[in-house]
Amino acid sequence: MTSYVSPVPFTTVAQSIPPNVFAEMDRKVAAAVAGGVDVIDLAKGNPDAFPADFIRDVARRTVDDPTNARYSPFDGKPSFLQAAQAWYRNTYDVDVDWKTQLFAVEGAVDGLAALFAVLVSPGDAVAYADPYYPSYHCMTVMSQAEEVLLPSLPERGFLPDLDAVPADTWNRVKVLVLNYPNNPTGAQAPREFLERAIELAHEHHFAIVQDFAYAGLGVREQQISILSLPGAFDVAVEVCSLSKMYAMAGWRVGFIAGNDDIVGHVKQYHYQMGSMVTGMVQDAGAAALESDQSCVRELASRYAVRRGIVAGGLRDAGLDVFDSDGGIYAWVRAPKGLTGEQFADVLLERAAVAALPGTCFGKAGVDYVRFSLLKSEDRLCEAVRRIAAVLA
Repeated sequence: MTSYVSPVPFTTVAQSIPPNVFAEMDRKVAAAVAGGVDVIDLAKGNPDAFPADFIRDVARRTVDDPTNARYSPFDGKPSFLQAAQAWYRNTYDVDVDWKTQLFAVEGAVDGLAALFAVLVSPGDAVAYADPYYPSYHCMTVMSQAEEVLLPSLPERGFLPDLDAVPADTWNRVKVLVLNYPNNPTGAQAPREFLERAIELAHEHHFAIVQDFAYAGLGVREQQISILSLPGAFDVAVEVCSLSKMYAMAGWRVGFIAGNDDIVGHVKQYHYQMGSMVTGMVQDAGAAALESDQSCVRELASRYAVRRGIVAGGLRDAGLDVFDSDGGIYAWVRAPKGLTGEQFADVLLERAAVAALPGTCFGKAGVDYVRFSLLKSEDRLCEAVRRIAAVLA
C-alpha cells in the first residue's frame, strides 16, 4: 500500500512544531483508566480549585451587559487594565501606566507567543533555564532560533549561574526567558538573581521576559516582581496569568506589563494576529485583581498544606525532594538506579499514580519527576501511601 503524501506545501514553521511532551503520559493514564485502574493523576497542572464566589458573581452579572456581547477594545477593557495597574501598585509597589505598559492577553501562553513573534527572528539566540516550561523550547524551535540552555542544578537551588555564561554568548542572546516561581521545580528567584539578570540585559542589550504565572503562590515570602527592581522597565516585560492565582485557568485571561516599546509592538502584532479576552471575563478578572487578595492567600495556604503532605511523605519514604518556595508542584529525584522516565512508569504501573518525568522539561530533568499538588488532600495522602508501599 502506497503511503499518502499531502499535496499541501506546509510552512517551515508547521513542519517544525515539536510533539506535545505531555501527550504520552495522557495516553498512558487514559489506557490505565480504561482498564479499570484507579489512577491518581498528579501529572496535570490543571487547578482543582474554583474561582471565589465574588469573582463568579461578577461574571454572572456582567454576562448580561450588552456591551460585553460586542468586540472588546483592542488593548483590553480600560477597567481591566486599570485593575492590573492597581494590582501592581498594591501588591508590588510598582507604577505601571495602563495605557502604554499593559496589554490584556488570553493567558500566559498567548502572551509568550506574541512576545516571541515580535522579539525573536530566525537565527536569534533565546536563553532560559533547564529544566524549563516546554513552551519556551517549542516557541524557540518554531522561531528558527538558537536555544541557549542555562543548567539549573540542585546545589544552586535550581537557579542557573548567570555569571557562568560567557560574555560572547550573552552578546548573541536576544531574549532571556525567566520563570519564577518556576515550573517544574518550584524554585523562587531572590532579588539579587533578578538584579543580576537586569544588569546583564543592559550590558549585553537583550530583553527579559519574566513568565510570572505563579505570582502570589509563595510559601514563606512574597515573590518579587522583576518590574519592582531598578532598570527593569528599560529591558523587561512580565507575563501574568490569572489562571493559578485565582483558579481561573479555563477563563483564559492575563496581561503583559513592562517596557512600553515591547508592549507597543505586542499590541500591533496582536491587533492583526490575536483575539481579545471575553468582556465578562475581563470584568471578573478586574474584580479579582482589585480585591484584598485574601482568595490568593487562601490558595497559597492550601497548596502549602498539600506540599507538606507530598514533600514530607515522599521524604519519609526515602526520596530526595526539592524544598521549593512556591508554585504548585513537587520536584523529586528518582530512586538510585532509575531515570525519571523509568520511575514515572513504575509509579503508574505499580502504584497507579501518574507523575511527569523530568525529561518533559529538558535535559537537566533526566533524573527527576514532577508531582502536581492539584488534587484533594485525601487523594494526595493516598498517592503518598501507594508510592511508599512500592518503595518499601
